Amino acid sequence: MRPIAVINVIPFIDIMLVLLAVVLTTATFVAQGKIPVKLPEASDAEPVQMEDRIEITVSEAGDLFIGDEGVSAQVLAQRIAGLGKQTQLSLRVDERAAFRQFVLVIDLLKAEQLGNVSIVTGRSGGGP
Repeated sequence: MRPIAVINVIPFIDIMLVLLAVVLTTATFVAQGKIPVKLPEASDAEPVQMEDRIEITVSEAGDLFIGDEGVSAQVLAQRIAGLGKQTQLSLRVDERAAFRQFVLVIDLLKAEQLGNVSIVTGRSGGGP
């Protein structure tokens, strides 16, 4: 009589653990945003749903981004002018960025009467 063949599942478990580690590592980078900025902290920060939002970012060097595309102030003004009044926007500004860049973006938003803006901050004692 032949013995019943047994399937060795240990290699399968090893592969699954490696895939789990890769997924958890990449999920951390995705959640932080594509453009690295150190957000200022706020004690009463609330989570914001990012679906269907246009993200405007100001880097530490003062560079402006729409999504992950670098733009000049003039291009930013043109893109903002083409948005509807109810467009949801998220503003991410590095805490070390020049305040004039923040004011520039806010002025552009106010000129187009766009008021549906969330300013993204980190939580006190934690990351974004």
